[in-house]
Amino acid sequence: MRICCFAVIIIFSMVACNIVTLNGGTEGSTRGIVLKQAEASADTSRATAQRPSGRRSGSTTTRSGTGGPSSGSRLTGEEIHTLLALHNRVREDVGVGPLGWSKNLAVYAQQWADHLAATSCRMEHRPRSGKWGQQHGENLLIGTVGYHGVADAVEAWENEKTYYHGQALNASNWHASGHYTQVVWRNTKEIGCAKAECGGRVIVVCNYDPPGNVMGQRPF
Repeated sequence: MRICCFAVIIIFSMVACNIVTLNGGTEGSTRGIVLKQAEASADTSRATAQRPSGRRSGSTTTRSGTGGPSSGSRLTGEEIHTLLALHNRVREDVGVGPLGWSKNLAVYAQQWADHLAATSCRMEHRPRSGKWGQQHGENLLIGTVGYHGVADAVEAWENEKTYYHGQALNASNWHASGHYTQVVWRNTKEIGCAKAECGGRVIVVCNYDPPGNVMGQRPF
């Protein structure tokens, strides 16, 4: 039996922590996803979290990517296509427009993925301020190299739709579906993602602009 589990994380601004033990296995072998730390926070400030539609990441938006330096991260063109296609399918299901690829957001995501891989090799979101201060929405996943990939990340985030029932987000209801609501947030227009490997693990980072999960608002 094949078992696939994931640790997912999304950026907000009101912090909550979970410690999760996950495993990925196939044909009787276990591929180690060991102790993971997942954190989430929610931005309660509409003024700072919802950026004007004219303020973008400063990149050229595309619907597909070739991978490598021109895409902003080390993702392959196929991985970029998969990320866009899966995000936009989920968004189409609820009637919101497609996302475009942002090279600048991908650079931003790659920097954080590399930082995590070179330091803790754990799930940690960007802090609120300082050198690594968060400027965008963020979803993350940690899995096993060769077993989990970018499609698994989007699938894990989409699976939270079971817990979203059309309500405006608030401090008591965002946590269970926050990764999903960021994926389908109507005002988000661009995405950039990256991955890095460390200790047999793969870390997937996606950043979104304008960021979603604004308290008091519905995603669509």
